[in-house]
Amino acid sequence: MSKLLKLGVPKGSLQDATIRLLAKSGWKIDVNGRSYFPEIDDDQIECSICRAQEMSRYVESGTLDCGLTGLDWTLENESEVRVVCDLVYSKVSSRKARWVLAVRQDSDINTLEDLAGKKIATELVNFTRGFFAAREIPVQVDFSWGATEAKVASGLADAIVEVTETGSTIRAHGLKIIHELMESNTQLIVNHDAWADDWKRTKIEQIALLLKGALEAEKLVGLKMNVPEDKIDDVVDLLPSLTAPTVAHLYKSPWFSVESVVAEDVVRDLIPRLLAAGAEGIIEYPLNKVV
Repeated sequence: MSKLLKLGVPKGSLQDATIRLLAKSGWKIDVNGRSYFPEIDDDQIECSICRAQEMSRYVESGTLDCGLTGLDWTLENESEVRVVCDLVYSKVSSRKARWVLAVRQDSDINTLEDLAGKKIATELVNFTRGFFAAREIPVQVDFSWGATEAKVASGLADAIVEVTETGSTIRAHGLKIIHELMESNTQLIVNHDAWADDWKRTKIEQIALLLKGALEAEKLVGLKMNVPEDKIDDVVDLLPSLTAPTVAHLYKSPWFSVESVVAEDVVRDLIPRLLAAGAEGIIEYPLNKVV
């Protein structure tokens, strides 16, 4: 019987971003309609799609060997799983999500202590209750099925605990953030028995390595250019690099080919400076993985 690793992919807002990241890492997943068992181009992996909120429970129980979910939901479920690696990505960006406490803009609630005796709506019920219990602040925490921001506006709650990246959606609903409870990011988690299995552990470590490499590559680009011999030092001095740029003589020419990997956010300022220093024929190209 062939070896098989059961991998959980989060359904919902993280699903598309996770499938794109796995594709960049080397695994193509084909989600057919409403199927919860998508096809993957690796006969050693079986994929299942489930809600990120439930992922850690399935991994803890052994229904799945490993899966991708947020730190927040692992803490919410108090799941006993092993974290293989942290992966900072979301449906729109590469920043951590924040669980924040928000109230109406015109509310006189400005501190945690002001919430004593008040009602809080959230999907993160267990964590929120524990957070306030640890500070000995008596609050009522109710589960919210969705549209949590509207609970305050409609008077169903005095405050909400909601996840955000920039806070813009919360502000757009007429709310203000008064406290940050936690930062969360996606993690690759694994069942302890699966981790103890040598074959599964090796396979999971392979996935983790390439996922991290794909995420690292998203922040970088490659630059390649031609540089005359008398300008080479000036150009190389401008180039940031993971180690040092690659420099090679062009065939039967006094010119060099120079190649380097640089942070994407510096390229718009760097290219004009490279041109001014004497570089020509500059090519910028995306990277798939940096390991």
